[in-house]
Amino acid sequence: MAGRRAETGCASRDRLAHPRRRVHLGVPGPRRHRGQGPPRLAGSQPDGHLGQLRPGDPRRDDLHREIRVGAGRRRGGRPRVAPAANQRHRHRAQRAGRGRRPRRHGDRDGQGEARLRPGHPRPQGDRVLTALGPRLVVAGTRSGAGKTTVATGLMAAFRQRGWRVASAKVGPDFIDPGYHSVATGRPGRNLDPWMCGADLMGPLAARAAEGADVLVVEGVMGLFDGAADGTPSSTAEVAKRLGAPVVLVVDAASTSQSVAAVVHGFRTWDPEVRVAGVVLNLVGSDNHEAMLRSALADAPVYGVLRRDDAMRWRSRHLGLQPVAEDPAGVRQALDRLAVSISECCDLDELMRLARSAPSLPTASLAGPRRVVGDRARPLVAVASGPAFSFSYPDNLEALGAAGAEVVTFDPCVDEGLPAQTSAVLAGGGFPEVYADALAANEPMLRSVADHHRRGGVIWAECGGLLWLTRSLDGSAMAGVVDADATMGGGRVLGYRSAATTGPSPLGPAGTEVRGHEFHYSATDPGGDALVLAGRHGTTTGGFAAPHLLASYLHIHLASYPTLAETFVSAAAQSALPTSGTAGHGTR
Repeated sequence: MAGRRAETGCASRDRLAHPRRRVHLGVPGPRRHRGQGPPRLAGSQPDGHLGQLRPGDPRRDDLHREIRVGAGRRRGGRPRVAPAANQRHRHRAQRAGRGRRPRRHGDRDGQGEARLRPGHPRPQGDRVLTALGPRLVVAGTRSGAGKTTVATGLMAAFRQRGWRVASAKVGPDFIDPGYHSVATGRPGRNLDPWMCGADLMGPLAARAAEGADVLVVEGVMGLFDGAADGTPSSTAEVAKRLGAPVVLVVDAASTSQSVAAVVHGFRTWDPEVRVAGVVLNLVGSDNHEAMLRSALADAPVYGVLRRDDAMRWRSRHLGLQPVAEDPAGVRQALDRLAVSISECCDLDELMRLARSAPSLPTASLAGPRRVVGDRARPLVAVASGPAFSFSYPDNLEALGAAGAEVVTFDPCVDEGLPAQTSAVLAGGGFPEVYADALAANEPMLRSVADHHRRGGVIWAECGGLLWLTRSLDGSAMAGVVDADATMGGGRVLGYRSAATTGPSPLGPAGTEVRGHEFHYSATDPGGDALVLAGRHGTTTGGFAAPHLLASYLHIHLASYPTLAETFVSAAAQSALPTSGTAGHGTR
């Protein structure tokens, strides 16, 4: 090749001639005698011929400095040569002057970092990666197989062993995370790919597991069951996203060898889902257990639960009875359940299984940016107590991150909103069960109605909507919403894509969100604040005004941090704060 270059008169490409510029690739710097070191490109021999140098390109006359790659570097003692008049400083090409370049946008997240996509409603992620540690998913073959009993009991049993346990629930459910919270002593979290996006499962799980020794995730329905529209939302999808092993809870009542076919199907249906073993539920006898274990010779059995009425949970039409209705009774039941799970399951093997999950680098969640100063923090009063216990912890934390002071109050017993309330958040629950107590608390109903008339902000979801109507099954309510509510209208259940038709505390008309509905009630009229698209078509519902949004839709703010910012800004800018009762509620 070198010979052909010599014959054609082409310059060698090993070196480039340029005014006051040399390129050294893997070559020691010039020697003391200022001579030129031999070329060593592509394994050339020390005595190789340097060849003719190509003339420099006049268009690159701005590159005046010496560049060395590899061993070459500038030695001391060589004087720098002043650049020519037409050469630019710091290697930049000469270009015509222009006006001041725009600064970086000022949109910041909750940690003060510039968002990668300014003004985008979805979270951008943190610059810091955390490692998701020991974890496992407790799934079922179907709803009612016993996964809540096993998952919650396992959390409580792990905690009794002295381990720090974190929890999460796949899907939008509120009641199961309440039991998880009692079992672990930590907030119960949700992992919902449909509402929050599959990409947020890792960050949400990392937030849930922060400071814990193990994360136990309870699935939803059967392992592979998800949203009817095909959006990834199943327990299996979450397990894959988390790289977590799955413990399958199998209802073994009235079956023996056939259990092997069921378990084999679940273990092989999706090779990316690691179904590590099973817990057998509703086993009738020692002989029954022996037959089941024999059939499952190739699948680890981590536990066997016998038929025991003590393990049955009290039920309500929306699922389990909420913890808020009987917290002391739930604690006692979970203590007994923890003992039973410790006796029936191999906790050490289950912990080893959780620790076998590979460490998963995960970006921390980027929350909402703070929109108010410390002296202007609006007080957001959150309805709580037995009638209103459905709130996502992530939502309350998002409001706090945006600058709100979040307190709670009980609409059944408190005589008015907390003093200096700027906004009210009334989530879901069972107001129909406590309709008499809510109706009898007339001072509270007047306080809420007065708050609305004075321009205070209100955001109500599902049960909170019923509380704001004129009446609920004939019992007087707050009258903020010009509608009447009744129970028994049939079950309404499913995910919804929604868009607002007018301004509300969450944003202007056209604000889009994803949420979930689950209720057995109806309002007359139904309202038209939201256009709701679901599996069975599109409809409208809810009530809105610049300071009000009341609908059946539950929203998870982890996927919409800007909604928290907008709500807190609206609260801070609302008219007169409510005078309320003495005190500031419960923080």
